[in-house]
Amino acid sequence: MSNHDKYMHRCLELASMGLRDAMPNPGVGAVIVVNDEIIGEGFTQPYGGNHAEVEAVNNVKDESLFSKSTLYVSLEPCAHYGKTPPCANLIVEKGIKQVVIGCKDPFQKVDGKGIEHLEKNGVSITFGILEEECLALNKRFFTFHLKNRPYITLKWAQTKDGFIDKDRNTDKIGINWITHKDTKAITHSWRAKENSIIVGTNTAINDNPSLTVRAVNGTNPIRIVIDRKGTLKEDLALFNGDSETLVLAESASTSKPNSETIEIDFNNFVQSFNRAMVAKNIISVMVEGGAKLLQTFIDSENWDEARILTGNAIFEKGLNAPDISSKGNPRLEKTEHANNDLIQFYYA
Repeated sequence: MSNHDKYMHRCLELASMGLRDAMPNPGVGAVIVVNDEIIGEGFTQPYGGNHAEVEAVNNVKDESLFSKSTLYVSLEPCAHYGKTPPCANLIVEKGIKQVVIGCKDPFQKVDGKGIEHLEKNGVSITFGILEEECLALNKRFFTFHLKNRPYITLKWAQTKDGFIDKDRNTDKIGINWITHKDTKAITHSWRAKENSIIVGTNTAINDNPSLTVRAVNGTNPIRIVIDRKGTLKEDLALFNGDSETLVLAESASTSKPNSETIEIDFNNFVQSFNRAMVAKNIISVMVEGGAKLLQTFIDSENWDEARILTGNAIFEKGLNAPDISSKGNPRLEKTEHANNDLIQFYYA
């Protein structure tokens, strides 16, 4: 492994530490190296806080070393004033002359301007080190800015005989578990990586989910629930104030406790939903149910990846699971086994 690869790997490790809390900013890692020794490193702080480059610079004890150093950073340094000053300006100000960058930033206010500013000020740039890995790390951020919609992950559990739920005409309210109880830790770790999570009206009523991160340590996603006609009861767990909650309804006059209502055009649901998410600066969504909502995203071909868990339960009859292959050409990327459950990972 080359030194460039070695230090960019470290940048990626650092970036992953702050990825979720940095949203809607990208997660970035930065390392400052002199004579093959790291003298400073950092990652993007929670939204509104320091960027990775600032954290790395602040971590350097001897500022006289900057002129001899190389800065490694997983994403192009910003060149605009946002909630913090431009990182490209700081790099020039500190006299760093060598910068190694993983990938460009597609955000309109950056998009090559950071590299341009550095080069104009005499900084030597090496670009594209572990580029694929750097792009993959911030796939949510890139999708948001390049496709003008959030990165959408579909997730559901289905029985061996292809059902997502039992027949609710006779069964009581409550979750009908399909996967092993210990698999919850995996699915909660997925929640912790996403900016938001959405369920439909029937799922909210039948399962009364909290949609929070409990089985692992992590940040709760923004909870989104469809309440088209304003019929959801106010005592549902979604309205308990444990996490920010958005209600999607036909009318903005719909009101529920501890939540904000967003008016949606249900005749053009997916497009209207995407616009609403962009307006709220929500860069990723996990769709957790129900079957109709999941199938709506599949049929509209507005999704990026799907995680399908198949448990050992057999219902014999009930609500059919969504059909991931009903539209488009999804590819099965990998399969895993956990607690006797099968997990399939598809990409659109």
